[in-house]
Amino acid sequence: MLAPRLHQYLDEHHAPYATLTHDRAITAHDTAAAIQIDRHLFAKTVMLKVDGRLTMMVMPAAYRIDLTRLSRALGEPPLELAEESEFKDAFPDCEVGAMPPFGNLYGMPVYVDSRLAQQTEIAFNAGTHTEALRMPYVEFERLAKPELLWLAHVM
Repeated sequence: MLAPRLHQYLDEHHAPYATLTHDRAITAHDTAAAIQIDRHLFAKTVMLKVDGRLTMMVMPAAYRIDLTRLSRALGEPPLELAEESEFKDAFPDCEVGAMPPFGNLYGMPVYVDSRLAQQTEIAFNAGTHTEALRMPYVEFERLAKPELLWLAHVM
């Protein structure tokens, strides 16, 4: 089942999306393979602490975050990867590590690597390790209201 908060939000805003059910997959790379989407098109959510505040960074699953570049882009605040124990309670309707890239639903900012914005569609975890969503990128941007940055690099 989709994360209830996400499901309600998308339906209330009449957003077009498709639910993709798949075998249990934990990593973004494995999820992309399970739903047969190129890992350059599947969005993974990386949880960060920026100046002590939980923040989402969304990027293609094929990429790795560049913390130095991100820190510079944000004005060099204290920045680090968040530990699972630090964010698991922030997403009460999601399985740990399967949170959708809609930080606005959970009271946190969202940064998106701008390479995703060049795609027609975006696919991402939908709150469980067995479901993903696919939707037009423009709809994702309209609803998640992310800040676009050019930050990741190919793994």
